[in-house]
Amino acid sequence: MNTTTIGVDLAKHVFAACVGDGRGHESQLSTMKRNEFVKWLSTLPAGTVVAMEACSTAHYWGRTLQALGLEPRLIAAEFVKPYRKNQHVKNDARDAEAILAALHAPGMRFVAVKTEVQQQRLCWHRLREGWKAERTALFNRIRGLLSEFGFIIEPGAAKLRRELAEMESDDAYPQTIRQMVGNVRKHLTVLDERLAECDQQIARQGRADPVVKQLCSRPGIGMLTADAMASTFGDARHYKNGRQFSASLGITPRQHGSGGKTHLGRITRRGEPYLRSLLVQGARCVLQAALRLYKSKPETLNRLQLWMLKLNERIGYHKAAVAIANKHARQVWAMLSKGEAYNPDAYLDWEAAHASVSAGDVQHATDFGAAEDDLPTAALAAVGV
Repeated sequence: MNTTTIGVDLAKHVFAACVGDGRGHESQLSTMKRNEFVKWLSTLPAGTVVAMEACSTAHYWGRTLQALGLEPRLIAAEFVKPYRKNQHVKNDARDAEAILAALHAPGMRFVAVKTEVQQQRLCWHRLREGWKAERTALFNRIRGLLSEFGFIIEPGAAKLRRELAEMESDDAYPQTIRQMVGNVRKHLTVLDERLAECDQQIARQGRADPVVKQLCSRPGIGMLTADAMASTFGDARHYKNGRQFSASLGITPRQHGSGGKTHLGRITRRGEPYLRSLLVQGARCVLQAALRLYKSKPETLNRLQLWMLKLNERIGYHKAAVAIANKHARQVWAMLSKGEAYNPDAYLDWEAAHASVSAGDVQHATDFGAAEDDLPTAALAAVGV
């Protein structure tokens, strides 16, 4: 039997494997326990392509397959679902068959296997988000409990902390209430320490990475965002251009086209929500800075800040923030793929080399498929991109 491709449905204890030939024709379907699965993988010939869904343990198994001389292929779950024979019947065997079929689909895109170091760095980001969510839940919990006794606290974490400190030391409140508030404050102190520890670790690992330093040179990209980007996307050249990169983060509009007409809808919000939120928050910061500078020293605004202000005036603050985040994502792709730091004056060199290019020529180029990332900010602003 010429075993060249395999679709595997991963799990914690029981694995389903669908074996096929080079064309994806199924020849064997079996399930096995974890120990049996590891032994079976070691018997496969070198170069065998093994496809899996990009789930939580997929990167670990991808590295295991690489160590065994096999070729892992990670596929996003949304790309596997259409290949399941019956959408109303889902089990491990059907999923393994769908993974094998998706592997051989024309134009299928695959997820790059993360290294162990990348995942270790990302663990601190995941842990930080967990501590932050727990702290927010604690804020909401104590606020709701106090409201049952008529103690209404104004919104805001700082105001809540001040009110809790005053209530704990005020004898006018019942003893049980003061004891409850004291326990909450102690737990908040522990959570604050855990968050500070995560921030310190992320800063340490970021300072040791030259890629993070390059990304931090871009206004709106801080240490947290830069380290998360560098850890998630080890090699940005996996994406063809910045457009694909930003689309993978879900900060591009949906497209629906027919008959040569394309209609843009809402932002897709697909991909990693953590990275998307960091980019949008950074975009809000630079937009706020441009707005403040416009009120105090408008003559010092650069070309990119003027574009932000016009965008904010035309489509509103929140949409402008997402559009700026989209631009930041494309610039991050350019810095990651080319290994260069951010240069705010790069458009001057481009204009000097292409002095004869007009805004109409740029519009013609973009209409006929030129990559937007190959055009400078000045040229894009000239045509309203």
